[in-house]
Amino acid sequence: MRTDDFWQLIDRARAGAGASADAVAARAVALLAERAPEEIVGYTHHQRRVLAASYKVDLWGAAYLINGGASDDGFEYFRGWLMTLGRAVFARAVADPDSLAELPQVRAAALSGAEFECEDMLAVPWEAYRKAAAADLPADRDPVPVPDLNDFWDFDDEEEAGRRLPRLAALFAAPPEE
Repeated sequence: MRTDDFWQLIDRARAGAGASADAVAARAVALLAERAPEEIVGYTHHQRRVLAASYKVDLWGAAYLINGGASDDGFEYFRGWLMTLGRAVFARAVADPDSLAELPQVRAAALSGAEFECEDMLAVPWEAYRKAAAADLPADRDPVPVPDLNDFWDFDDEEEAGRRLPRLAALFAAPPEE
């Protein structure tokens, strides 16, 4: 499976699932399960590469601001949700996490407090492989290394958040105390 194939499958899942991230994940499982087991393994490799490429401190900061916090797992699930939005949104968010402030659902979340996570999207290849091969997905012999996050900053530091992610910080700024 090529990178383009990976994202095309996600686009097909999006087209058939509506706006729900969990529905996109379920549809992706169904579409991927129709493929040969070796293609599912290829999907897994691309998913790991996409997750590794998005393992960036400022994107984590964006997830923290948007979701009102983001643990290690929360950041993983946030990136699962981000995958459900497709290649263009994902790539733009990785390159410029502050661009997430332009998404209508993120803008609405600033008022509603909605959070964005999709753990199910991370499980797509395992679920699809079980359906297609009636077995567990083989262990990856060539894991993708996860980048070192040496540039951490205090996500609760409003001044730093405003410097690094000005549009998101403005959207999710704590209301002034009375």
